Amino acid sequence: MSTYANLPAPSPEQGLNRYLQEIRKFPLLEPEQEYMLAKRWADHQDAQAAHQLVTSHLRLAAKIAMGYRGYGLPQAEVISEANVGLMQAVKRFDPDKGFRLATYAMWWIRASIQEYILRSWSLVKLGTTSAQKKLFFNLRKAKAKVGALEDGDLRPEALKQIAKDLSVSETEVIDMNRRLSGGDASLNAIVGSDGDSTTQWQDWLEDENSDQASDYAEKDEFDARHALLARAMAVLNEREKDVLIKRRLADEPVTLEELSESYGVSRERIRQIEVRAFEKLQQKMRELAREKGMIIPA
Repeated sequence: MSTYANLPAPSPEQGLNRYLQEIRKFPLLEPEQEYMLAKRWADHQDAQAAHQLVTSHLRLAAKIAMGYRGYGLPQAEVISEANVGLMQAVKRFDPDKGFRLATYAMWWIRASIQEYILRSWSLVKLGTTSAQKKLFFNLRKAKAKVGALEDGDLRPEALKQIAKDLSVSETEVIDMNRRLSGGDASLNAIVGSDGDSTTQWQDWLEDENSDQASDYAEKDEFDARHALLARAMAVLNEREKDVLIKRRLADEPVTLEELSESYGVSRERIRQIEVRAFEKLQQKMRELAREKGMIIPA
């Protein structure tokens, strides 16, 4: 995957609109075209085929990246990280699993963006547990849901509801909200109200001595679970895949009403298809996990 010199790259100088216009020139692929290109890459390491797979999905990467505004990071860099995730997805994509590249790639794109955001916010300890990461990436959406759009500390009722919705403590919500509202502080900023203070912000940071073994283990588990998901999707028919992706995997989930109109059935029927597809997917993932000695939570 080393031949991407001709890929368009977003930059502040170029302008985001110009980049978005440039990537629209790459045509979307029909399923048969995508399959043949993916086979050429998987079987023969055909760099041109991989290049075409990547360019045809740059719009997907950009769309997902747009959903991560508001973290105080340059949008061009977020899109660049999304493209890195896309290239990783193409590298690992198995066309014989029976699903489209976009379905598989969205996981890698999101993971690449989130890792970049977490690295960029590392000046302030954000925590590494799954609950804390969920809080970091979902707090803005949760605040909008309860109508807490203003800056500053949250109202007691909003704080309680957000903590419940995201399964974290109210203290964690308060802490994260203040960090996101205030942004990163300079490591050299003086802490304290008296003018003679020489204590800097970096003196208060905790030295955690990163555990590389744990980092690699977490990455391996991430890869394994996404590989299981990719294989398990093959158990669904095309309609089930479409409904599940649009209802549970999309950045902006489609409503039952929209899908009912698209398929010409009732909203209740779409809901039933969604629930059934999710149950089938869970069951298949557990079967595959048992084969590999893994545990998938209920």
